[in-house]
Amino acid sequence: MFHSELLDAYKKAKNYTQDKQIAPDLGVTPSNISEMRKGKRYLTEKSAVILAKGAGLNIEEVLVKVAADRAKTEQTKKAWENVLGKLHNQGLQSIQGLSLGLMVLALSLEHWSQFALYILC
Repeated sequence: MFHSELLDAYKKAKNYTQDKQIAPDLGVTPSNISEMRKGKRYLTEKSAVILAKGAGLNIEEVLVKVAADRAKTEQTKKAWENVLGKLHNQGLQSIQGLSLGLMVLALSLEHWSQFALYILC
């Protein structure tokens, strides 16, 4: 269950030792945190964003995973997992595009510096 992973990540990032320390940050009771751990209660989107920011996690990814946890049917859960996969692919494509752009820029700068040296010498 992703809720527990998210709570653990937040707790670790904040150097908390007990779940009850998380409750005031989310504006809930310690028993609410316990119910989240047991799967009897789900995180709200607002709480998920607070936890994601505090743990330094990608907010969009966290929200999709929380929605998948809440899914009542296997089909809905699978749909959210597909969205997460597309989100990851989009991020990978962005990284690849940025890498290519930096490589082209580096090659262009090298070419122009050699051209400048040729003219000056």
